[in-house]
Amino acid sequence: MTASPEKVAAGKVVQFTYRIADRHGEIMEQVDLPLSMVFMRHNRLYDVVEKALVGCRVGDEVSVDVPAVDGAWGEADADLILVQDIEHVPPPYRKIGAEAQFQAENGEIKTFRVTSVTEESVTLDGNHPFAGQTMTFHVKVIAIRDASKDELLHGIESGAPTDFGNTTIH
Repeated sequence: MTASPEKVAAGKVVQFTYRIADRHGEIMEQVDLPLSMVFMRHNRLYDVVEKALVGCRVGDEVSVDVPAVDGAWGEADADLILVQDIEHVPPPYRKIGAEAQFQAENGEIKTFRVTSVTEESVTLDGNHPFAGQTMTFHVKVIAIRDASKDELLHGIESGAPTDFGNTTIH
């Protein structure tokens, strides 16, 4: 098998898979079905991840640490952690991982996850699950091709088929 001459660069359509691990190496999110994006346009990755991918070829993998301040998840906000007496929490929400949505006076809807349950209380956290953490993104390049004029202008719809010809997924 010969290596692809294409390299990841601005204006290329890049197909990739990824996984995100916490500081202990535990996989927190994994996408095995390849995603496609017009690289450095209509961004779908964090800048630090995209910079690490520049020049990669099909089959290359990169691992990049993304600190909380650089990620969409940001730092943890203590005001988004609520501890409620268990008798005030309906039974379906008395288990770790359960999610509840609350609406603020301004109409904004926020999802809170149950992170702790004791005999006396339930703790709900409205922060992003990665808040306050440095996460490691592991990205594998599956295919690369030139973007069409339409793709350069509008990007690629999520889930839209992309034509990579006879590209073999490794």
